[in-house]
Amino acid sequence: MKPKNLLEAVQRTVERYPDKPALMWKSGGAYQSMTYREMWRQIQDAAAGLVRLGIGKDDKVALMSENNPWWPITDLAILSLGAVTVPVYPTLTPEQVSYILKNAECKAIVVEDEHQLKKVREGDADVSSIIVIRPGDGFAPGEGVLDMADLLKEGKSHPLEGWEKGFDEIGRDRLATIIHTSGTTGPPKGVMLTHGNFLSNMEGVHFWVIELKPEDVLLSYLPLSHVFERMAGQFMPLYIGTTIAYAESIDKIQENLQEVKPTVMTSVPRLFEKVYEKVQEQIESGTPLRRKIFDWAVRVGMKRYEIYLNESIDKLLLGDPMPPGLRRQWKLAKALVYKKVKDGLGGRIRGMVSGGAPLNPEIGKFFWAMDIPILEGYGLTETSPVISANPMVRSKVGTVGKPLPNVEVKIAPDGEILVRGPSVMVGYYKNEEATREAISEDGWFHTGDLGELDEEGYLKVVDRKKNILVLSTGKNVAPQPVETAINESRYIETSALIGNNRKYVIVLVVPQFENVMDWAKKKGIGGERAEVIRHPEVQRLIRQEVEKAVQGFAPHEQPKKVVIMEREWSVETGELTPTLKVRMREIEKKYAEQIEKAYSEDAGAASEVAATAD
Repeated sequence: MKPKNLLEAVQRTVERYPDKPALMWKSGGAYQSMTYREMWRQIQDAAAGLVRLGIGKDDKVALMSENNPWWPITDLAILSLGAVTVPVYPTLTPEQVSYILKNAECKAIVVEDEHQLKKVREGDADVSSIIVIRPGDGFAPGEGVLDMADLLKEGKSHPLEGWEKGFDEIGRDRLATIIHTSGTTGPPKGVMLTHGNFLSNMEGVHFWVIELKPEDVLLSYLPLSHVFERMAGQFMPLYIGTTIAYAESIDKIQENLQEVKPTVMTSVPRLFEKVYEKVQEQIESGTPLRRKIFDWAVRVGMKRYEIYLNESIDKLLLGDPMPPGLRRQWKLAKALVYKKVKDGLGGRIRGMVSGGAPLNPEIGKFFWAMDIPILEGYGLTETSPVISANPMVRSKVGTVGKPLPNVEVKIAPDGEILVRGPSVMVGYYKNEEATREAISEDGWFHTGDLGELDEEGYLKVVDRKKNILVLSTGKNVAPQPVETAINESRYIETSALIGNNRKYVIVLVVPQFENVMDWAKKKGIGGERAEVIRHPEVQRLIRQEVEKAVQGFAPHEQPKKVVIMEREWSVETGELTPTLKVRMREIEKKYAEQIEKAYSEDAGAASEVAATAD
């Protein structure tokens, strides 16, 4: 029988595996763990503490923290009361935090530390209670402010009678969360998702992508404020009985991979790109024999993948269809090459899920050749989030897989992807007009993405409708595929194509500064970073990297000029969303002078260098 709500889904796991590690985190230089039984006690105490603060059914409670064990504990405590969790990205500014708190009508907020507390206090949102998870030394709780330890202590002293019976009455149609969109095209909208939205998505994903098992260990590093990690990195593993280990930060991910040795993980393409770049760098600096062995191993892996892709599903389910000769080569390649690449990810990875942005197909094929399946999927906050995903059997690189079994997908006449199913949101909070624009009367959600279904039913996402560049010549350019190809260069961090209502396209490029500086040093080019980036040889390197990357595109899709940034783009400086998507409106506004300068001169192969606007 299917669970009625998210609490019941986790409760079943607690009953099955009470003494199994549920959560792991780094403390005192080593990973600590908490069992499912202990986690459940903490959820119950936190829920009782929230009730003492006046939190009850339908109240909105914000949660602003980096990933740690208190994220799921607090989230589930809120949901157990019939209340609503409102995630807030910890990277947002005080003004942005205040907007979300007011828009969602939050009664209380849980923050990670005093830095986040300061953001709340600097804003003008009226919240009655603020709970601080990790107060620093000398923390003095004020009126309406207390630390998590005190909340738990209060809850433990005043346990809720009939707590489990209370959440047993929560149905699938109960509102669970309000998640605000990134606001790339205007003010953020609050997406309303129910318990049933999440549960139906978990049911559609289970066994469709990686078959999660209780013995799996999942490394969580994507922000839990984002719906992808919340579903795939929190609710799903807790539903199955998987152990969740939290990475310390993106900067410590390599170290944490070796410590945790995860079997599965979710990620955005950038991590895979960095691993790919590192492997390529090691091979390029190796001996000719080492490069020859590596290239041979890649070819063997690709032959295996091609057989896997073209064989019937029935035969794949019966076992590996490799012919004996190729199987012998593959085993040798596995020992000589694949194992070393896998060891860099901890040594136990059996599969990874990629989402949030398009994965370069060449990088996807590389990992499959290395016997590390990367299963790319597609979804939005409004769809809880997964719409389609590549399954373990017959995963097709270059697509985002097939629609989930409980989701309908069709392509509109103008190419837009439309979705209908139980995981589609209720609507946007306090925004009926936007809801009507997004969801038709017969239940089809308009994703705003352009896509196509191939003959086997695999979905390919072309780009966002609003991203399509319409040149003054009448030709259209989808920037996403071009940018993805450019970003594959180990000397380029990210890029943005410009060209709407222009005669041709240009590209703004953020260099991969560490690799560029290393290259320059080997060439005898010294100086500060800004000086190095302006050096003609460095400009020529980046321009050539762009030219090489776009060779396969139509002439009107190839940028005629390269504008090189001197600083990284970041969430803090406004160019990126919290999910690391490029804010094109902000880019065009911030670099308007450099863009106009590039277009005012004759289009050619020259590159321009732009200083980041302060």
